[in-house]
Amino acid sequence: MKFYELAYLISPNLLEQEVKNFLEKISSFIQKEGGVLEKIENFQKRKLGYLIKPEGKEVFSEAYLVDLNFHFPPDKLKVLEKKLKSDSQILRYLIFNKTRPRERGRKPKIVSEIQKPKEKKVELKELEKKLEEILGK
Repeated sequence: MKFYELAYLISPNLLEQEVKNFLEKISSFIQKEGGVLEKIENFQKRKLGYLIKPEGKEVFSEAYLVDLNFHFPPDKLKVLEKKLKSDSQILRYLIFNKTRPRERGRKPKIVSEIQKPKEKKVELKELEKKLEEILGK
């Protein structure tokens, strides 16, 4: 199975509960066809960057955006596309073939401190003696 991302726009005329039911319908279809859902982004009503006029429908300036990540058999992808095209509530959809993000291990910290030789601590009395010698007292 390959890893896919499905992003689709749903009609803004639906109520929030109807959108949840629609999302459940698409999710169950994916699972019924042998897919495994990995992540479902929360749907949000968004203002669109441009107007959308699907065939035989009104013009939309906003829509619900839904994003799904799932594993799906590549040979059944055409069935999923046919289902999405036939549904009248879906305004637009896009299926991405994704590579799964790899978990990165922690990089070791590079220690770039240069070890300085340890200096002897000078006693205050010794320092005073040297100053007296230099100043000639």
